[in-house]
Amino acid sequence: MILSGKKIFVLGERDGIPAPAITECVKAINDTEIIYMDTQRFGTIVR
Repeated sequence: MILSGKKIFVLGERDGIPAPAITECVKAINDTEIIYMDTQRFGTIVR
């Protein structure tokens, strides 16, 4: 996947890979722009 020259939307997962970690990897790619970054919690609702 070629990300150079793209705008990147980063959505991390709290119990997996958080958004800041993904963002640091994306920053290593030249000519990318991070337009949104957030870490969410996904999973099953236990009642």
